[in-house]
Amino acid sequence: MVTTGSASHPATAPAADSGRRWMMLILLLLGQFMGLVDVFIVNVAMPSIGTQLHASGASLQLVVGGYTVAYAMLLITGARLGDIYGRRRMYLLGVFVFTLMSVGCAFAPNAVTLVVFRFAQGASAAVMVPQIMSVIQMQFTGKARAQALSAYGAVLSTGAVAGLVLGGVIVHADLFGAGWRPAFMVNVPIGLLLMVLVPRLLPKDAPSGRRRLDLLGLALAAPAVFLMVLPAVLGRELGWPAWTYVCIAAGVVLAVLFVRLERTIVVRGGDPLLNLDVLRASGMAVGMITVVCVQLTYGGFLFVFTLHLQAGLGESALRAGLTYIPMSVTFGLAGFYWRKLPERLHSVLAPSGLALSALSYGLIAVAMHDGSGGGSLMWVGTLLNGLGMGLSVSPLLTQSLVNVPMDKAVDASGLLTTIVQLGQVAGITVFGAVYLTLVGHVSSGTRDHVLGSAMTTTALWILVVAALGVIPGAALSRIVLRAGRPARPQPTPLAARTASD
Repeated sequence: MVTTGSASHPATAPAADSGRRWMMLILLLLGQFMGLVDVFIVNVAMPSIGTQLHASGASLQLVVGGYTVAYAMLLITGARLGDIYGRRRMYLLGVFVFTLMSVGCAFAPNAVTLVVFRFAQGASAAVMVPQIMSVIQMQFTGKARAQALSAYGAVLSTGAVAGLVLGGVIVHADLFGAGWRPAFMVNVPIGLLLMVLVPRLLPKDAPSGRRRLDLLGLALAAPAVFLMVLPAVLGRELGWPAWTYVCIAAGVVLAVLFVRLERTIVVRGGDPLLNLDVLRASGMAVGMITVVCVQLTYGGFLFVFTLHLQAGLGESALRAGLTYIPMSVTFGLAGFYWRKLPERLHSVLAPSGLALSALSYGLIAVAMHDGSGGGSLMWVGTLLNGLGMGLSVSPLLTQSLVNVPMDKAVDASGLLTTIVQLGQVAGITVFGAVYLTLVGHVSSGTRDHVLGSAMTTTALWILVVAALGVIPGAALSRIVLRAGRPARPQPTPLAARTASD
């Protein structure tokens, strides 16, 4: 998952002593770890959830994507709430609601209830997570801040692996005969610990009141996304009834109204939810297009590949989780250390990483065409995929902001963050629908052939989107080179992964 925070306020007084400050950092990163692990645990637990709750493919898409939709739409609002009401207060509120919703997910009696709790989890994560980066920026300076950000990056990398492995272990262990349900309870002891210790170790911060919450913009943006995403997820299974098209059309209308409203607020000197003027900065538009291609492929691949391994090939949750380790490790290492490569290579990393990812999808398509587990070629493909994603995502997010004025950096970061999350949801929706449609033709005599063909066809479509992303990625590289300088660090750092993250 990617985070954003406010960078427009001066640093407050540091924590009382170094030890207390680093304990505070651990508590902050535990919240990030909790939110990230939850995304990846659900990816591995999907087939078990589908079996026990008799959930349809569309419901499973909503279980995964609902969290991300709510998180994406409310992330900027969460950061603004921290600015208005205080970051410690909002962090604690987010932790409390997230923990409560985790319990709700664990005891959900049916798929609809689980989807509702997942939406609520995403909303609470959007309140909790933005405060983490903001507090790091305020409480750490110089070398200490660099170390804190390195720890933050390490959590993003290890959280993904931990979520996948934990999900596999817990579901496979079938604790108390509860199947997938204990996977959600992992968050509860962490949440309780945070609620006890955060008030003692995280210093109070006075609300600045400098920015206001754009309630009208939020009232247009949130339903616009829901009206477009929900029918897109459910339409295939329901046979595309008339109401799905009506909802999508209504969502488009609300989106247009939202854009017009935000532009009007900017003209009047107000404080919009999203300042779309940042798109005028050279590189921002092509960077966003490239980000969309990256997240479409990443979100779609995680959903489809996990579903194929377990529901298609019959692998255990543990084995499916372990399958992602090469991908997660190379993703984390490449995303963390890309700046150590020669500076002259930095501008070409994003398109090169996308090209590697496209190659990886091709290898996976070839490896799994016969309905088998894919063998060594599949492992090579997942390893290359992690490497490609690590080399493209973090440089891409940084370089997209290279020509954005400093006074608009926070708005640009917020827009990119939202696009990252919505891109993952779109990938789950689009490629999930492709795969589920193709496997709908499975019969006892053709099972292996159809499953292999479905995975291969879907992987090839993912390859096409990744390859198309190389074009705007190359355009962004030329813009970065023309800028005559390396992409400058932004006051609001963007993390290299999603959950989705």
